[in-house]
Amino acid sequence: MRYLIVGCGRVGSALAKLLDADGHEVIVVDENPAAFKRLGQKFKGHEVVGTGIDYDVLKRAGAATADGFIAVTNGDNRNIMAALIAQRMFKIKRIVARIYDPPRGQMYRELGVQTVCPTTVGAKLIRDVLIKAPWETQTFELGKLTSVSTFVRAAVAGKRVGEIEDAGRIRIAAVRRGEHNVMVASADLVLQEGDEISAILAPDAISDFAKRFSDNDTRPKVSA
Repeated sequence: MRYLIVGCGRVGSALAKLLDADGHEVIVVDENPAAFKRLGQKFKGHEVVGTGIDYDVLKRAGAATADGFIAVTNGDNRNIMAALIAQRMFKIKRIVARIYDPPRGQMYRELGVQTVCPTTVGAKLIRDVLIKAPWETQTFELGKLTSVSTFVRAAVAGKRVGEIEDAGRIRIAAVRRGEHNVMVASADLVLQEGDEISAILAPDAISDFAKRFSDNDTRPKVSA
């Protein structure tokens, strides 16, 4: 795959090296030539000096044939402008822009540009560390809902899904039993120790859910 990254800061350079190590063709654009030093000597991709909101610069960087486009400069405005140019002028289908302001991120998602908000992600990670949450968190809808995955411990085993759920606050979406058996959760499904459950939580339900599953003997993992 061919990926075009605008911004060679800490995140952009780290992402470029990861994709490069995975065997992808990577092109990095930055208006500061010194920024490319972050890529290191083992980087096999291409470096293009220029601004990521300039059509000619992106064309020279190969945007017309890119499979994916990532905008991770220090400015929200530049990231979204670069993403919109990539989307509308170069017709790139896979586009991700880093946006620090959550409401703006939602607005641009509605325009078809996938956004990642470090503000929301970082806040959720810190919260989960503070309350020792027994799960891995995924960002969902501006922080209004949280998607989590955790395991059923002995004290919860034998309960029905409906006993765990709370209307408007906790919804169990799926249950994985064993390596290959994944089920859409029904209210009558009886949970077994070791089951992996995927749940959607409202903010005011997080503490209650954490207390119920905080004594897990097995560590949670990110759901697929």
